[in-house]
Amino acid sequence: MILRSQGMMVSALLLVVVLSGCTTTKGPASRGIFSSKPSASAAFITALQGGIVGRSGVSLSDSNKQRALEAEYRALEGAAVGQPVVWNGNDVTGKVVAAAPYQVGSQNCRQYTHTLTVDGKDTVARGAACRNEDGSWSPLG
Repeated sequence: MILRSQGMMVSALLLVVVLSGCTTTKGPASRGIFSSKPSASAAFITALQGGIVGRSGVSLSDSNKQRALEAEYRALEGAAVGQPVVWNGNDVTGKVVAAAPYQVGSQNCRQYTHTLTVDGKDTVARGAACRNEDGSWSPLG
């Protein structure tokens, strides 16, 4: 009986220790899916200055442009070399493929392509971007 009580006490103590690491956050730091505040990556997407999709010559709606820029950001930020980041919009699809990172001075840079498909026709835009100290990406050229 005593061993069983000690085992239960140890289990309870372990539970308290584990749960003590849990916290809840209220206020501006916690964003729900219905928040009117932009996501943290919104500033990074803005830093792309329209990305290479903006220089492709293809006219996109605002929502398609947002999808395209998010795909560019995701490809630059963390996609494996050659791994496509695919997005689908209204009457347009896109695929962003980033090359291997390289250094320019102290900045990490990546070349990438963005293929847009509209009405069965592909338009390929090529460019490069470098990562800034704040984590955002700025296009070259």
